[in-house]
Amino acid sequence: MTKFTSSTVLRQLVALCFLLFTLTGCEIVGWKAEQDKLALQEAGYTEHFLTLADGGKMKYWVGGTGKPLLLLHGFGGTAISTWKKEMLELNKDYMVIAPDLAWFGDSHSNGTPNLTTQTDAVWQIIDSLNIEKINVAGISYGGFVTYNMMLSPQRIDKSVIIASPGPLFNDDDLSQLCMRANVEKPEDLFVPQNSNEVRRLFDYVFVDKKRMPDFVADQIYLSYFAPWRSEKKQLIQSLVSDRERISKYPANKLPQSMLIWGDSDQIFPLDSGIKLSEYMNSSLVVIPNTGHGVTNEQPKLVTKLLKSFLS
Repeated sequence: MTKFTSSTVLRQLVALCFLLFTLTGCEIVGWKAEQDKLALQEAGYTEHFLTLADGGKMKYWVGGTGKPLLLLHGFGGTAISTWKKEMLELNKDYMVIAPDLAWFGDSHSNGTPNLTTQTDAVWQIIDSLNIEKINVAGISYGGFVTYNMMLSPQRIDKSVIIASPGPLFNDDDLSQLCMRANVEKPEDLFVPQNSNEVRRLFDYVFVDKKRMPDFVADQIYLSYFAPWRSEKKQLIQSLVSDRERISKYPANKLPQSMLIWGDSDQIFPLDSGIKLSEYMNSSLVVIPNTGHGVTNEQPKLVTKLLKSFLS
């Protein structure tokens, strides 16, 4: 048996600090992504790619056994960056499927960037796995995809929407969001063009401010926001017309759902969650001292809530 003395631990910490200080921003972000990937693989997850019917490919992770559970990330994120901690627990009870949505991470589509194309791409993954009915949880933009999937209630067992208003956002809501963030258009906030704008977005997503040196913020921009910038903007812009379409579906025909919201959400304030809860006749769980990035800020509680609701 190896004994870890205080001097051993100290030497390991010094070595780790030296490693981090000598890495560039690119290497730090890449190193973190590789460590997360290895953690998922060690937990039994496997990485897959699916060629889409309209061209392009979708990357997704699959791990665990049991009832299938689909996890959908938010805007600018990936499956791993949004759901890693939950994935490492949920695969003990569920067959977890977590894709990078189209035009994020390692996924893209040759279709028109809108909610319909996005949702169709996700359904193609589910169909390729021969899954007839699935549980689904989505946060923020992933919540819009979740709601769109719920318009096929025969294929949804239960659904969880996290910090996403579905069809219940209007032009005034968007104007107030732009005023809070001091931007002209929503896409100016959600599709940063430089490291300072990455910091601004993070400040509105999380309760606790993230300290981020320039070289790290630059690489986060290059890794997560620079690719497919035009398509990402179109996804934001098209949500207005998508809203009109999904609002026509009768709420009383939607599958059983639960909503989760942070009490300090600056993107979609809690009032949006209350309205959606009443509209869908769904339970609403409000988490104190939590912003818009619920899955990153409260992974243990989110995992517990998902298991409780889906069981």
